[in-house]
Amino acid sequence: MTAAEIAASLPAAARTSISGLPFPLIASGKVREIFDLNDALLLVATDRLSAFDVILPDGIPGKGILLNQLSLWWFDRTRDLLPNHLLPDQAGEFARRGITDTDLQLRSMIVRKLTPLTIECVVRGYLVGSGWSSYQKTGQVCGHTLPAGLRQADKLPAPLFTPTTKAPKGEHDEPINDAQGAAAVGPALYEQVKATSLALYQRGHDTAAAAGMILADTKFEFGTDAEGNLILIDEVLTPDSSRYWPADEYRVDCSPPSYDKQFVRDHLEAVAWDKAPPAPVLPAETIARTQEKYLAAVRNLIG
Repeated sequence: MTAAEIAASLPAAARTSISGLPFPLIASGKVREIFDLNDALLLVATDRLSAFDVILPDGIPGKGILLNQLSLWWFDRTRDLLPNHLLPDQAGEFARRGITDTDLQLRSMIVRKLTPLTIECVVRGYLVGSGWSSYQKTGQVCGHTLPAGLRQADKLPAPLFTPTTKAPKGEHDEPINDAQGAAAVGPALYEQVKATSLALYQRGHDTAAAAGMILADTKFEFGTDAEGNLILIDEVLTPDSSRYWPADEYRVDCSPPSYDKQFVRDHLEAVAWDKAPPAPVLPAETIARTQEKYLAAVRNLIG
C-alpha cells in the first residue's frame, strides 16, 4: 500500500479491542492480540496506547494499521538479511480463513508458529534515553565503556547491541551483557542474533536517512523454527519499537523530537499523573497530534 492509501484507511474511532473472531485468543499485550489458527497465528495490532507501562483509556485511531503496514513494508525490505515469520500469501491466507473485514486485514498478519527467543534485541546508534542516563553516571551503556565527553543525543562511535531480558507482564526488562545473552540462547545463536540485529539496524538507519529521518535506536525480536533457523518476528522498525528523529531538527544536548507518542508522555507529565492505573483521559488534540506523528513516519518512509 502507498502512504496515501494507508492514510485513507484510518478509522475515525480507535479500535482498542478485537471481538467476534472464531479463533481462540491466546495472548493479549499492550498493543497486539494473538489468535490461534491451529497451523498459524493471527497477530492483530489494536489502536491501544500505553505510557509508563500503563494502557491508556484512549487509543489512537488507526495506530494499529500504521504499525502493521509499516512492519509489512520493512519485512519486505529486510528479507535478504534473514527470513521473517510472515506466511507468503497474506491475501490468500485471509480469504482461506474467512477474514473479510478490511480494517482487520489492514491491522493483521498471519504468521508461522515459532519459538520466540528469551531476549529482546536492542541496538543503539545514539546516546539518548536510558543510555544517556547510564553514561552520565558510569561512562558506560549496558556494560559498554564509551569515550569521555559525549553529549546527549551524540552519535555513538559505532552502534551498540544492548539486549535485555523479557520480563513478565507488569515488570521491567533488564539489560544483560554478552555473557548473559550467550547463556540464555546459546553462544552460536547469540552471535548470529547480535550480527543480524546490527545489520538490520544499519539497513533501517540508512533507509531512514534517505527519508529525512534518523533512526536513533530500535528493538528486534527473533524466533527459531524446528530446525533452529533464526527468524525475524513481531513488529520491525516501527515508531513503537524504534526512536525516529526528523533529521532537520536533530541537535545534541537535548532529546530531539521524535515520531512517536511523546505528545502523550508530555501531556501526562504536565497533569502530574502518578503513573499508576487508571490513566487519565487524553485531550482530542493530543490524540490527533500523536496520530499525525505516526502517520508522518509512514509517509516519510513509504513515500
